[in-house]
Amino acid sequence: MNRRRALRLLALGPAASACFAGTVGAEEPKLARADWTAIKRVVSQQLAALRAGDGDRAFSYASPGIRAQFDDARSFMAMVRAAYAPLLDARHTEFLEGAVVDGLIVQPLRLIGRDNRVLVALYTVEKQKGSWRITGCRLAPSPVQAV
Repeated sequence: MNRRRALRLLALGPAASACFAGTVGAEEPKLARADWTAIKRVVSQQLAALRAGDGDRAFSYASPGIRAQFDDARSFMAMVRAAYAPLLDARHTEFLEGAVVDGLIVQPLRLIGRDNRVLVALYTVEKQKGSWRITGCRLAPSPVQAV
């Protein structure tokens, strides 16, 4: 199954993830609970830094590949404000169950906006020199409705 399809299924939430999990196969590596906890911590810390406007700290959680795409933390923050405003404006966030899809570690985060619109932020991460780093984030619509 290709990554794009897998990410779309993950965006649908736990029900789709559970159905999809059966098709992944036994070859997918399992991450320890401690790894998932550390991944959630990194995502939470970056999100807190983004919301506080602390570009240097937010940029520090990005992988070297992401850091190479931007000259500095200021450029990174400008991109986040332009392309990822729902991350900054969400009134509620909730981690969904993460998954390893084609070797890609995906940590979904449900976002509920002030307008009750629901999105899922699909974070990808990788471990580098003993620390988890964020390699990307894609926002996807969710069929779940907030009340």
